[in-house]
Amino acid sequence: MNSINIPTNEAELLERAQNLAGMTLGEIAASLNIRVPKDLKREKGWVGLLLEQMLGASAGSRPEPDFPHLGVELKSLPINYQGKPLETTFVCVAPLTGLVGAQWQTSHIRNKMARVLWVPVISEREIPIAERIVGTPFIWSPSPEEEQLLALDWQELTDMIVLGNVENIHGKHGQVLQLRPKAANSQVKTQAFNRHGQPFLTLPRGFYLKTNFTQALLNKYLRVN
Repeated sequence: MNSINIPTNEAELLERAQNLAGMTLGEIAASLNIRVPKDLKREKGWVGLLLEQMLGASAGSRPEPDFPHLGVELKSLPINYQGKPLETTFVCVAPLTGLVGAQWQTSHIRNKMARVLWVPVISEREIPIAERIVGTPFIWSPSPEEEQLLALDWQELTDMIVLGNVENIHGKHGQVLQLRPKAANSQVKTQAFNRHGQPFLTLPRGFYLKTNFTQALLNKYLRVN
């Protein structure tokens, strides 16, 4: 696998990303000598990892933005031909313990969402993975209004976890952010607390951006309608 230099500043990162626009995932993978999987069922994060390697991300699995020296997180965004998001966007794993007194301002999710390089990828189901095409990337930070929406949802979901209601959280909770199980298989468990303050084991949870939120970003930055 070829090694790519880490970008020295945000402008260089964005230029690199925009140079990928119009390329297929197969072309990008070939330039890095990376095998393209037949499907993404077992390799859900493959597209994001491919883009990270192509753009010189250095965080790996550490709990910090993908480009820590720039404070920029990378998010690939599968869209259809009309520019509509095909699925919710995973942000980060949600802590289920140690949340008493937690604040949005110092939360891991806020740190992750502070500055994001979005890379849309045309990913209609019938397109083979190697033939999926990169759209026009853009860099985004939440506006005060967007951050308020995220913070309100985070607070609602966090309060439910703290009060022992994690098992009662469903996709309908939250306007733009949702909490749902995030595990490779149902054998993976993590600790949480029930309404009586007793520990129990449950599936790990992740924070996901709902498609109405990412659709609004695409409309704003790419003038997709």
